[in-house]
Amino acid sequence: MPRSSDGDPTSPHPPVRPPHPGDGWVVCTCGRRHWGLHGAAGLLLARRDAVGRVEAVVMQHRALWSDQGGTWGIPGGARGPDETVRQAALREAAEEAGIDQDAVRVLGDHVLDHGPWSYTTVLAEVAGVVTPRPTDAESLEIAWVDRDDVAGLPLLPAFATAWPGLLERLDGGL
Repeated sequence: MPRSSDGDPTSPHPPVRPPHPGDGWVVCTCGRRHWGLHGAAGLLLARRDAVGRVEAVVMQHRALWSDQGGTWGIPGGARGPDETVRQAALREAAEEAGIDQDAVRVLGDHVLDHGPWSYTTVLAEVAGVVTPRPTDAESLEIAWVDRDDVAGLPLLPAFATAWPGLLERLDGGL
């Protein structure tokens, strides 16, 4: 019988759940394996201050059983075969962080292209009230993180590399 975390994000074992049509690993030309048979997408949601400057972003502290668990990144995951990247990012943000897509204004996309696999970061800002919270077993924590504190977190390596450019795009209004 497979071991299961039964929804405990601190467990080293994933919860047993029905598979999503995009679930699965892809080994690409970079030599690494990536989650998402059709690629993956995530939502980088920003909150602005009174003068329009990005003050905080929604971050996800990844469950220990997940790939590169214990690091911080953004809510996201595998795309379905018939989903656009924006649909996938908004679905994942709702599933993992309780973010209502009606409270989000999409600004643009940033693609990390590995040929046979890609990850798209959907850049957005709040357009309503957003109170992010863990809504499934994939997160130890979901929180608004001050922009100046993001780089000091133990970040998912690919997100750490992308963060300065993503913040620059958000600050520039895309």
